Amino acid sequence: MHTRQITDDLDQLLELLPLAVQKALASSNNRTELIEVVLDLGRLPEARYPDRVIKLGQEYLSKDDLDATVSRLGAFGPDNRAGIEKTLHRISAILNRQKEVIGLTCRVGRAVFGTVSMIRDLIESEKSLLLLGRPGVGKTTALREIARVMADELQRRVIIIDTSNEIAGDGDIPHPAIGRARRMQVARPEQQHQVMIEAVENHMPEVIVIDEIGTEPEAQAARTIAERGVQLIATAHGNELENLIKNPTLSDLVGGIQAVTLGDEEARRRRTQKTVLERASEPTFPIAVEINNRSRWSIHSDVANTVDLLLRGHPPCPQEREIASDGAIKILNSKESKLKPGSSISNPTTPHNSYLKDSSLRKEIAPSNKTLGKQNLKKQLRVLYFGISQELANEVIRKHNWPIKSTENIHSCDAILSIKNQLGQNQSIRKEARKLKIPIYVIKSNTIHQIDRALERLLKHKEIVPNEQDSSQAEPLNKEDAVDALEECRLAVEKVVVPLGRCVELSPRSEKVIQVQADLVKRYQLKSAVFGSADRQRLRVYPP
Repeated sequence: MHTRQITDDLDQLLELLPLAVQKALASSNNRTELIEVVLDLGRLPEARYPDRVIKLGQEYLSKDDLDATVSRLGAFGPDNRAGIEKTLHRISAILNRQKEVIGLTCRVGRAVFGTVSMIRDLIESEKSLLLLGRPGVGKTTALREIARVMADELQRRVIIIDTSNEIAGDGDIPHPAIGRARRMQVARPEQQHQVMIEAVENHMPEVIVIDEIGTEPEAQAARTIAERGVQLIATAHGNELENLIKNPTLSDLVGGIQAVTLGDEEARRRRTQKTVLERASEPTFPIAVEINNRSRWSIHSDVANTVDLLLRGHPPCPQEREIASDGAIKILNSKESKLKPGSSISNPTTPHNSYLKDSSLRKEIAPSNKTLGKQNLKKQLRVLYFGISQELANEVIRKHNWPIKSTENIHSCDAILSIKNQLGQNQSIRKEARKLKIPIYVIKSNTIHQIDRALERLLKHKEIVPNEQDSSQAEPLNKEDAVDALEECRLAVEKVVVPLGRCVELSPRSEKVIQVQADLVKRYQLKSAVFGSADRQRLRVYPP
């Protein structure tokens, strides 16, 4: 099916304009591409198109012409916008200090049919969707078409929050372009977040459509609506997803940003400073679409992963979709970059990486697997959290669909996950766990990244050692542990042992990881020895 574009009553908009402007536009052959007409006092009127701006006539706009146009319009609202009843056109005013109109921007409103096919699979997924793009690229037009398709074709209960009457047109009767979708008008722009909540509480919608989320209360209202199981379709200020991350007011839409202090070991592994930015929670909108132009859109099908990539300094690779002239949808690239929780991109020339390429060692390294627990774990793993955010832990479990259940009873748990400093303040927990032979997993900070890694390792441990055996004897070598341990060993040798002639004890590791460290020490022609017992075994490196 070809994409059809219908201009709604353009003549009604042109009739409001000065006569000279009407004549200049009447002679134009490309009225279907007209975006807006700009009338500024004392200047030549302008017609704006997607790729150019054309001056209209030879006469500068007079005060009388401007006043005559304003008199033919309805009253302007608090947002200095007016409309034409039963049309989608929007007229915005520029005022002077005396509140007199000295300029008008007359935006042409259109109903476009067919563009929703670009993202039909996304809106049918029932996940919340955020549209981004520069002004005039067609975000509101896309919202209008999405609302119609969801209400008429998908038979969903759709409510549009129409702050400036831009989606469903001016007047009390909504424009037919939105189909069976219902429209709630907003008296003042600052009340939009209240109307959003009112729509959910009073009218039982399945889908809420919002244009231009721009304030913190609106972002908070969007999260509240999403948590109630209502699908959100919205636009926000910003050309790209990265703009939203840098916007402190709207960053909560993509999960929020928080500063996290890493431990020395984790900072070395990531090759970053100790204080880094990380995503605070799950995004309100799991899917984001960047509208590059009217025929090409970029799809971020996993916003959480995209935000994690951007915060680590890695460029994401969204799926590019394009609509051809015959209406066919082309996917220009089908792969998206993925950042596994806890992963980092290392410099391939560092010594520990070249050491990991050794064939004898490579056979021992177990690949990371995020689909843990479903096949090998017969029952849910019961975990007692001590000082750990239950909300963050549940978020990680939902994300990976892991068979993990929280418990508050130490006698019924399979493992304990704790913050290091919290555990040190309560020795009774350690004693009871030792008595019951319950393993304790310790992380340094209460962040989603560290909880994710800890639960993954815990699941791997339980799959391999179901009868609570000593994990240091049974767990295979993990690639992340090996890289982490080798980097710690290399830094110790090159920064302390060799130049300063001092002995260094490394962090406690499993038996196989310690063996890998010992092999690396031999390559430096140094000696080492293992100290400690059970889960506290560690390697001591001696100077030459």
